[in-house]
Amino acid sequence: MPPSDSLLLDQAQQILMSNRQAGGYTIPCQGLYPFQWNWDSGFIALGYAHFNIEAAVSEIKTLLDAQWSNGFIPHIVFQQPSDTYFPGPDFQRADLSPYAHPKFSSSGITQPPVLGFVLERIFNQAEASTLDSSLLEELALKIFKNIAYFYQNRDPNDEGLAFIFHNWESGTDNSPVWDDVWKTMDVPKYKVQRKDTTHVNPELRPTQREYDHYLYLIDLAKECGYVEEEIFKRSPLLIQDPLFNSMLLASNAALRRIFKSLGKHPEKISYLEEKYQLGKTSMDQKLYAPDQGAYVYFDLRNNKQLPYLSSSSYTPLMAGIPSPERALILVKSLQQRFANEHYLCASFDPTHPLFHPKKYWRGPVWINLNWILYQGLKHYGFEDFAQRLKTDTLQLIQEAGFYEYFDPRKKLSPGQKRGYGGQNFSWTAALFIDLLNDHANP
Repeated sequence: MPPSDSLLLDQAQQILMSNRQAGGYTIPCQGLYPFQWNWDSGFIALGYAHFNIEAAVSEIKTLLDAQWSNGFIPHIVFQQPSDTYFPGPDFQRADLSPYAHPKFSSSGITQPPVLGFVLERIFNQAEASTLDSSLLEELALKIFKNIAYFYQNRDPNDEGLAFIFHNWESGTDNSPVWDDVWKTMDVPKYKVQRKDTTHVNPELRPTQREYDHYLYLIDLAKECGYVEEEIFKRSPLLIQDPLFNSMLLASNAALRRIFKSLGKHPEKISYLEEKYQLGKTSMDQKLYAPDQGAYVYFDLRNNKQLPYLSSSSYTPLMAGIPSPERALILVKSLQQRFANEHYLCASFDPTHPLFHPKKYWRGPVWINLNWILYQGLKHYGFEDFAQRLKTDTLQLIQEAGFYEYFDPRKKLSPGQKRGYGGQNFSWTAALFIDLLNDHANP
């Protein structure tokens, strides 16, 4: 390992430990994100697994402690009070749901379900003497309950695909993908005091008008008591997201492997296998866009595809969704749209007029999506392109530091920054650790 990488590895570990809280969980970064976030904790655990396996397990356990009685896992657990973030628990009112945890304050929306494959990787990383099978089974059963929640509550047409009803559930908060949905909505102007724009440049965050739509969707869910059946009837945003469903299917597959390794729960294995095959077929038939050579979002409310390409469009590779022939088409599409004069992988199509290289999910590189794509490329044997993606990822961090996201343009004007958003960002540090330790593959 080069000395520079060794220093960065030490720095990454220090970032995780400095962001770790007394309750056994890790915040994404100071100030901007002061609570526990769902998929952040999953990716953070992958980094801990290389140097502090107890912290990795604690990251998952603390999140699962706040699981609702119906299996739902919120996107934010408000583990401790803080006035540096809005909307907080008083606005989100998850307690309106009859299933909400009575002891943990949380949001009433979720995020891409990554915990299944995260749990598998943590236990594969750990020595057998460190973690016993009973703990693995305990955590796997809770994650199974979460996956079953999506099939039981977010799949009204029995397609093996879950819908989301808030753009924050996608993880890609202000992607241009949502612009068409906002055009169908007439929402009030909220007079609220945002906190995110006091921590970072407001010009690089979602606009106030975008936030009006975000808050309206939460208010609508509150009116429905966070009951999915009612939300499905009323929400103007009902989307089958390729990223969300790829993470659902990847976690589904990982849980099946875990239960098989334990030699237990054959009925759950069968249930998951049936849902996986159903979801795989539905994604190929419904979310794949032949003219784009990639997967896109499907708008359930208006029964149509949303014809935009983003880094999410290629995440089905990680879940083993496309055939080898279709996977090759995806990789060619990814190369043609995203690899020219840009570091991989911009969060939105750099050839599109709505691409913005510095504005949150409208173009910048996010390390967690790069990690997902890297796993997918390796899965299908695209070793050279996987190496390119890994090299680009590490180079961005080496050049700019452990930021939340990065300008993908290779040529910047003098004085322009490369890294943006939160600094000393936990999942950037964690996934840097994981990629740097990935010696067996590209």
